[in-house]
Amino acid sequence: MAKMEGTQRTEQHIANLLKAKFPIIYIESWEENRVVDTINKICHDIESIKTDRIIYTWSMTTGLYNMDTNSPINGCRVIDEALNYFNSEIEEDAVLIMKDIHEHIEYPNTKRTLRDTANILKVSEFKKNVILIAPELKLPLDLQKDVTVVDFDLPSVDEIKELLNSIIETNLGDTCTLTDDEKSIFAKTAQGLTLQEAENAFARAIVERKQLTINELDVIMDEKCQVIKKTGILEFIKTDLSMNDVGGLQNLKHWLIKRNNSWLDKAQNDYNLPAPKGVLITGVPGCGKSLTAKAMSSLWKLPLLRLDAGKIFDKWVGGSEENIRKVIKTAEAVAPSILWIDEIEKGFDTDSGSSIGKRVFGTFLTWMQEKTKPVFVVATANNISMLPPEFMRKGRFDEIFFVDIPTTKEREVIFRLHLNKMLKGSISESFSITDMLINELVEKTEGFVGAEIEQAIISAVFDAFSEDRKLHKEDLFKAIENTVPLSVTQSEQIENIRKWANVRAVAATSKNDRLNIPDEQDSKLSRGGRNIDF
Repeated sequence: MAKMEGTQRTEQHIANLLKAKFPIIYIESWEENRVVDTINKICHDIESIKTDRIIYTWSMTTGLYNMDTNSPINGCRVIDEALNYFNSEIEEDAVLIMKDIHEHIEYPNTKRTLRDTANILKVSEFKKNVILIAPELKLPLDLQKDVTVVDFDLPSVDEIKELLNSIIETNLGDTCTLTDDEKSIFAKTAQGLTLQEAENAFARAIVERKQLTINELDVIMDEKCQVIKKTGILEFIKTDLSMNDVGGLQNLKHWLIKRNNSWLDKAQNDYNLPAPKGVLITGVPGCGKSLTAKAMSSLWKLPLLRLDAGKIFDKWVGGSEENIRKVIKTAEAVAPSILWIDEIEKGFDTDSGSSIGKRVFGTFLTWMQEKTKPVFVVATANNISMLPPEFMRKGRFDEIFFVDIPTTKEREVIFRLHLNKMLKGSISESFSITDMLINELVEKTEGFVGAEIEQAIISAVFDAFSEDRKLHKEDLFKAIENTVPLSVTQSEQIENIRKWANVRAVAATSKNDRLNIPDEQDSKLSRGGRNIDF
């Protein structure tokens, strides 16, 4: 019940702050009602807080309001008036909850009144506290020493399951056939949503399907997609790709397969294993790095979130730092999950000297090192030299893999994959994918990356299409002949990253699939990365 313990810890933490007379507490949460209910529970729990507290609330629409007597306090519509009234007129142990504070906290008079309030409450004979609630953290420098920030966790599995049972009882009654285990699966799937979002998801499933069975889990996942879309920075990637769609890279595949399900209770309880942190996949462009990241989602059956690192940076002061915190919070909210950062070197290049970029990068590095939620980070990079060395130290990534130009065996697999995918319908008539043809194609494409092989096949099919005829093997040979591969146009760059990988990265290609070149003296046929099979 670790999640429930986390919720209880948050409640106890808030109770301790209230008892210790911390004057101003800032709670960042979208769940305003849930926060208010929690504070109400704490303030009237004598065992938790020792002395009962009267609760007042303030918002722009209601002004100052006594929750215990359900009565408004006249003349306190403005935030400064409400604070001054709470400081001077309320002579009892009390808590003032102020909503949507992020809209007002930057005003000079509000900042000054809050600082005065902190000083007044510290010496007050009554136990009084101000609690600020907002969906985002906005804390001016002037207030940072007077305000205590509290993280308010999203609902635990137990809380969501309790909500689910309530909805089932109200809407379906005895007609619901979900077992207790299936209800737990629903609750775990909905974890990362607010209670309101979870309620909307369950209600939508019932309305659309007229029932609630294990088959309605896709509705819950769709609601999670909405949460991710709303960030504007993360993208939920839906894919039907599998590891069978990735040609070669057997060593990397074996490593990933070994770590499948390692975030489950069995791995932690029976084997004392930590959840895997992440993997950095670097190497030659067009060799399957991004494809592997997508296929991982199907292999591990986890949601895949793609981070566009360029969208993190904001023109407003503090916006970039807030965006990276939002990314981290969202990824953890839908955990277990996979966070994919494609071409990470472009988004986290710290060589430009930008202090904002360095702070954002530092925040991300610290999180990678210390994260406790099962968020697996997959970072892909083409130009590893643009990343600082501290990014690649052990403890942040479990392993660094180097993806090189496909070997002979890997090109065989890649050709079969793409030919079988393209040759469907009438075009495939009278065209046989024989071993002899594959061997010819493989021999002609030494130095080709997977993307170049795919494009050569597409180009050949276009030739057949434009002349309204069947595909001939000569079309493939012609397309290959017309292609100048990366291994030619970027030979020096490829040689340099191979030298880097020979010391610092593990080859994604298995030993059996690598060419056995004595001393690897033939640079055209050699491949980079250390030979360690998993």
